[in-house]
Amino acid sequence: MQGLNPKQREAVTYLSGPSLVLAGAGSGKTRVITAKIAHLIEHAQMPAKHIYAVTFTNKAAREMKERVAKLLQGDAAKGLNISTFHTLGLNMLRRELKAAGLRRGFSIMDEQDVEQLLKELSKKNDTDKKVLQQARWQISNWKNDLILPEQAIAEATDHVQTFQALLYAAYQEALRAYNAVDFDDLILKPVELLKADAELRERWQNRVRHLLVDEYQDTNGAQYELVKLLVGVTAALTVVGDDDQSIYAWRGAKPENLIRLNEDYPQLNVIKLEQNYRSTGRILNSANKLIANNNHVFEKQLWSELGPGEVIRVISCADEMAEAERVASELVQHKFNTGRDFGDYAILYRGNHQARLFEQTLRTNKVPYFVSGGTSFFSRTEVKDAMSYLRLLNNTDDDAAFLRIINTPRREIGHTTIEKLSTYAAHAKCSLFDAIDHLGLAESVTGKSHARLRQFREWMIELQQESENEPAATVVKQLLGDIDYKDWLSQTSPNDKAADKRWENVEALIAWITKLQEEDGKNLTLPELTAHLALMDMLERQDDDAANEQVALMTLHAAKGLEFPVVFLVGFEEGLLPHQSSIDEDNIEEERRLAYVGVTRAQRELIVTNAKKRKRGGDWAPCEPSRFIAELPSDDLRHEGLGAQLSKEEKQERGNARLANLRAMLGG
Repeated sequence: MQGLNPKQREAVTYLSGPSLVLAGAGSGKTRVITAKIAHLIEHAQMPAKHIYAVTFTNKAAREMKERVAKLLQGDAAKGLNISTFHTLGLNMLRRELKAAGLRRGFSIMDEQDVEQLLKELSKKNDTDKKVLQQARWQISNWKNDLILPEQAIAEATDHVQTFQALLYAAYQEALRAYNAVDFDDLILKPVELLKADAELRERWQNRVRHLLVDEYQDTNGAQYELVKLLVGVTAALTVVGDDDQSIYAWRGAKPENLIRLNEDYPQLNVIKLEQNYRSTGRILNSANKLIANNNHVFEKQLWSELGPGEVIRVISCADEMAEAERVASELVQHKFNTGRDFGDYAILYRGNHQARLFEQTLRTNKVPYFVSGGTSFFSRTEVKDAMSYLRLLNNTDDDAAFLRIINTPRREIGHTTIEKLSTYAAHAKCSLFDAIDHLGLAESVTGKSHARLRQFREWMIELQQESENEPAATVVKQLLGDIDYKDWLSQTSPNDKAADKRWENVEALIAWITKLQEEDGKNLTLPELTAHLALMDMLERQDDDAANEQVALMTLHAAKGLEFPVVFLVGFEEGLLPHQSSIDEDNIEEERRLAYVGVTRAQRELIVTNAKKRKRGGDWAPCEPSRFIAELPSDDLRHEGLGAQLSKEEKQERGNARLANLRAMLGG
């Protein structure tokens, strides 16, 4: 109990019935959950094996386990059950195989498996991809709402719903035949078992003597029902959540589950954690004023003992490029002035598409960064395709690169041919690329397939020879031209706009390679370029926990649960935040909660930016500042407009900051 404030202590020690801990941002909710687990074991003498705690991510579950282990002596925590909801469901199914109608070794279908199965079941390979995607979402929603195929078919009101419901029924039949489940089944099936079998339900309720649920506002209908069935009439339940941070309605989360608790458990004890240990007074005052515009069942006010802190800066920029350049400039200067680490900074945005310009300007300024909760530049399909070609050109033993690009674009080299090639290469103990030239391959791979493989190999060897005397950027351009990659993007993208966007990423890669050559003062060789790209790719794919020397770029959704000393909230405009789809659907409250999550990520300083115009569909469109800026307390803001000119001293200071950053990157 040492170090807990009075409200945290109350939440930890309360064991007289179900409790809802309304934990505001930065109020120490994980500490409360772990301390309560320790209290149940040490003071309530409850065996660890009868305590279950569930959350939404493996990372959160690992952190919880580590914290509990530090609080308890010896093997007191042995048998403790801390996991994600889906891991709990999986463990239940493994224990109840027969009741669930499953056999040992059942499979869990990933998204690609599911998409392929639905495509096959639709019986029309030309079924529009978007139609199948919508059916997939609908099936997932039905499962989250505990609606089975029979009910979905009975309630269908038009041909679209009928198609989706019939596909749902066929899909479930196929899963049974394959002895498989999908991600949603890991919750749905345990709920079905607990509802249908009284003996099984009693067995599990005896096993689960106290259930703790983290991030309760993110539970969907099926997860709520699973919790309710596991705790039964004893209601030995502690849920921790914050209705102001419910930002996942789009994937089935129901913040109203907090309200349902009041209805299902009249004896519910509500405990509010309002002291924030993360942020300064101005940041919290802004967060409180912003979220006060939403309707609330439970009112709370965050407060802090950290003092008022810096004013919140609101910077208006001429356009989206100017915004990215201003953020990079401010960041480099701030680091130079304060001596902070790059890992102390975060750039948060509403949509993944906003990241590209910030990546570009950070690379230009030699600022290390990582992209979380989205697709980093080097993880984009089109960039990985180009890099795989370069890798294979540089090293023909790279089988992974070979397999990625052998049919990109399509060369009519089928799966059977690739299987035969792989089998031969394994037997001959050589690379796939080298196996093509072996005489023995012609015995198993014949005719046109063999000719196409040889044609591919000869083309690559020719490119290799040319690359010895040509700049790397020239080789890349020629390669992409030879395979008509731009046309391939048009064929495989959902629409022309998406294809153009993907080609822009390819052009950005070529431009960056060209710039690298110019900065280097000589033409990069292919091995030098490939090594450089591989290094950048590895840096971007580092685990978030190891990224303490990199600026974080992430969506507001991905930032939930994290905190940073200095936060840039970018793109605060109508149509971006709040998002246009939410404006059209009159669903502003969730967008406001998203903005609230962004504000409360900041510990010491918060900078909000917007642009006066952005490119949409190739044309410039004017932008209006987000309504959420007007909802922030004016006394805590400092607006910086377009007309503000930097003084000579400020320009000199920013120049010095850039030079210092370059020297640091170069080790000087």
